[in-house]
Amino acid sequence: MHMADALLAPTVALAMYAASGTAAGTSLLQLKSDDDPQKLPTMAVSAALVFAGQMINYTIPGTGSSGHMCGGMLLSALLGPQAGFLSMIVILTIQCLFFADGGLMALGANIWNMAFYGCFVGYYLIWRPIVRSGLFGEGTSAVRKRIILASVLGCVLTLQLGAFSVVLETSLSGVSDLPFGTFLALMQPIHLAIGLVEGLITSAVLCFVYSARPELLQDVEKDSSASGKRSLKSTIAVLAVTALVVGGGLSLFASANPDGLEWALFGNEEAGYSRNMGLDEENFGVSSRAADTAGSIQEATSFLPDYAFADSESPVGTSVSGIVGCIMVAGAAVLICLGGGFFRGRKTV
Repeated sequence: MHMADALLAPTVALAMYAASGTAAGTSLLQLKSDDDPQKLPTMAVSAALVFAGQMINYTIPGTGSSGHMCGGMLLSALLGPQAGFLSMIVILTIQCLFFADGGLMALGANIWNMAFYGCFVGYYLIWRPIVRSGLFGEGTSAVRKRIILASVLGCVLTLQLGAFSVVLETSLSGVSDLPFGTFLALMQPIHLAIGLVEGLITSAVLCFVYSARPELLQDVEKDSSASGKRSLKSTIAVLAVTALVVGGGLSLFASANPDGLEWALFGNEEAGYSRNMGLDEENFGVSSRAADTAGSIQEATSFLPDYAFADSESPVGTSVSGIVGCIMVAGAAVLICLGGGFFRGRKTV
């Protein structure tokens, strides 16, 4: 769902930067009072895990499309909405600047569409009410069921909201090649399927964390019978190794089909599927001086464009991109925490 600059008018892009920036500033202020030291390493490894997970496009059968996780629900369940949102900003900014994934002018919109809904709407409207409820009764089995339900519903809802925002933003930008109704009819169903798969992936990760170290999950019963099978260090180590394996290895097996947004815009006729909007991939949307400037900056900063070595189709470039990206995201998350003075409470065993 990473939008390109050509899908936005500069005024709309600026408005989305303002909206995302306001949410980021509010999150920074609220995190000043968070003194949970376990969140610092958790933020680093979970952000790396989401970065790696976004590299894995999974095929949506019968469509010619694919999808990848956004990760907002996963991060907010582990860190809370504010830290989760900042983690997503780190991920999306690094993807944009160093891997040319999503436009620089469109970064504010991408943060809103892919991070705000999952981290705030998904957390406050879906995750917290469900996991705090008495749904399914008591005990570890009931808690797991609530985690699965909240994960699936949250991912479905927030991806629907994100997809709708993409359509609305392009409409407000005056992209005449994308009639509102037709674009909406393509975007919503495909992201429903993508959201269902992300929900299952998210629930699997969160159920593992619940079994290994339940106190890492936000709003989940801390006095439940699940005392945790692993120490904090071993749980963090498992998540870190998983991120590196996914980013450096499993990313090689990602689907080559276009993701939901690209599929809606360009179709997949080469593979025998619909052409959908049938736009020209080299010439679509709106052009502007701001977009050209942003593109020039991005071209200068992206040293592994499209998660590959420049001018090379070697799969090694994908593996290197996954590993380097995970390290960069984790490191940036730690620096933000240290620089902001977040999560500096007394360390617990």
